[in-house]
Amino acid sequence: MMHYMDEVDAPLQKKIAVYLRDHQELDGGWSLFSDGGSNVSCSVKVYYALKLAGDSPDAPHMCRAREAILGMGGASRSNVFTRITLALFRQVPWRAIPFMPVEIMLLPRWFPFHIQKVSYWSRTVMVPLFVLTSLKPAARNPHGIGIPELFVTDREQEKHYFPVRSDLNRLFYALDRIGRELERFIPTKIRERAIRRAEQWILERSNGEGGLGAIFPAMVNAYEVLDCLGYPQDDPRRVIAKKVLEKLLVVRNGDAYCQPCVSPVWDTALACLTLQAVGDENSLNPVYEALDWLVDRHLLDEAGDWRETRPDVPGGGWPFQFRNDHYPDLDDTAVVAVAMHQSGKPRYRESIRRATAWVQGMQSRQGGFAAFDVDNDNQYLNEIPFADHGALLDPPTSDVSARCTALLSCFQDTDPDVRRALKRVLDFLAKEQEEDGSWFGRWGTNYIYGTWSVLVALGEAGVPNEAPAVRRAVKWLKGAQRPTGGWGEDNHTYSDPANLSRERERNSTAFQTAWAILGLLAAGEVGSAAVRHGITFLLQTRGDDGTWHDEEFTAPGFPRSFYLKYHGYGKYFPLWALAQYRRA
Repeated sequence: MMHYMDEVDAPLQKKIAVYLRDHQELDGGWSLFSDGGSNVSCSVKVYYALKLAGDSPDAPHMCRAREAILGMGGASRSNVFTRITLALFRQVPWRAIPFMPVEIMLLPRWFPFHIQKVSYWSRTVMVPLFVLTSLKPAARNPHGIGIPELFVTDREQEKHYFPVRSDLNRLFYALDRIGRELERFIPTKIRERAIRRAEQWILERSNGEGGLGAIFPAMVNAYEVLDCLGYPQDDPRRVIAKKVLEKLLVVRNGDAYCQPCVSPVWDTALACLTLQAVGDENSLNPVYEALDWLVDRHLLDEAGDWRETRPDVPGGGWPFQFRNDHYPDLDDTAVVAVAMHQSGKPRYRESIRRATAWVQGMQSRQGGFAAFDVDNDNQYLNEIPFADHGALLDPPTSDVSARCTALLSCFQDTDPDVRRALKRVLDFLAKEQEEDGSWFGRWGTNYIYGTWSVLVALGEAGVPNEAPAVRRAVKWLKGAQRPTGGWGEDNHTYSDPANLSRERERNSTAFQTAWAILGLLAAGEVGSAAVRHGITFLLQTRGDDGTWHDEEFTAPGFPRSFYLKYHGYGKYFPLWALAQYRRA
């Protein structure tokens, strides 16, 4: 971004380059998560970033990286997001990326593709990209740095590379080529109208100092769009757009990195549940302060994209970040409301009521719950050329549905509508259980996370511990325990589920061990050897400061494409498991 805009902060660039060099894999490339193996798109971006930062292509680490990238097929095998960056920097022609005209903003709701038919994160990333790919600006690139050495074939002849996944996928690519040929016939007035529509859409959701979508890709695209549309540097909207990006930076003495987003509501709610499990006065007093802080961030009457499908449902959600007004998160909302309910304080009663009503109103037709939307599950859209990351949509998932189940269970004895919603989500979870007894974890890694989430929810809903689904899940968790007493699972299980069954001792982590223990406790396994061994593992792996220091990435952003590290998971989840075990 700094080189695209010609706004290079040299000291910051130097520190970011240190961070990138320090995370190079042994095979020369860069991975999406710890020891994940080199990924061609990630490696191309890091190589280019380091070259922009001044690293010589002849430096040993750059030579190793180049060899790894060429061995993976070269930059031609990069994903769509990387290719768009390369097109902006004039490293590939625009025909090398999918056809994404800004006129998409003018399509009617009934059209097969509409911006509301994709997930929140997709639309906030895509709308700015529609403007950029239509106007086709060139990065300023003040030093004129390119990466022709990363291409196996002539990059000027580059076309959009894609592995054909299905007949529908092939059809979409044919339509993509036709649309590209017809683009020159789009009337100027139509294009101008579409750009204005996209511009207003972006500005309406820019979210103050939260930024568009409160996620880095959308925020950086929006910043570049404001520049592309002629907003001067001192325009308040452009100043804020840059400030929100700078707030994501973590700058340390020797290096620096940029977070994709922040998670204060999620972390606060989980910390509250942990301290409630501990239960003494010193632990509960900060919980009430935190819950009061959350009350002030409750989204009630704010505009939101979710209202497109649920216009009659009153607001009542919480965002994941400090601010993300258009996009409250069902997962966060359920956890916050459960923590407020467990507090027993009357002052949270209205917040709990509004949150429960909103969650109930956001139930999808299958009975499950998604993260941000309702019935956002048009699977055919995952076949469009832009969707090579496979995460264009926001369908219901077991882990989010489990959290919503836990909240609805709090009121099943007093509200018949809640009971009906609860039955539907329990039916959904029953269908989602894997053959081996586990549940898939969309927002945490992976089957251990999903299985913990659902077992806790089933316990809260009153499902007997003797139920076949519960016993199968317990058997699976016990079978996944490592000889050390811990549990571990890395992100390879998103592409290879069998990976979990292999002996990988380095993957025993405190937070995943805690998830497994919490799931087993919810299923009545307090006296089992598996739980005792897990507790021993936690007690033996604490650091000198009394907390745990796991280095693994802990969650997917997009499974198989993008991963996250929640730095709090190694702190509160093990404490929560110990406290729950002591209580049980």
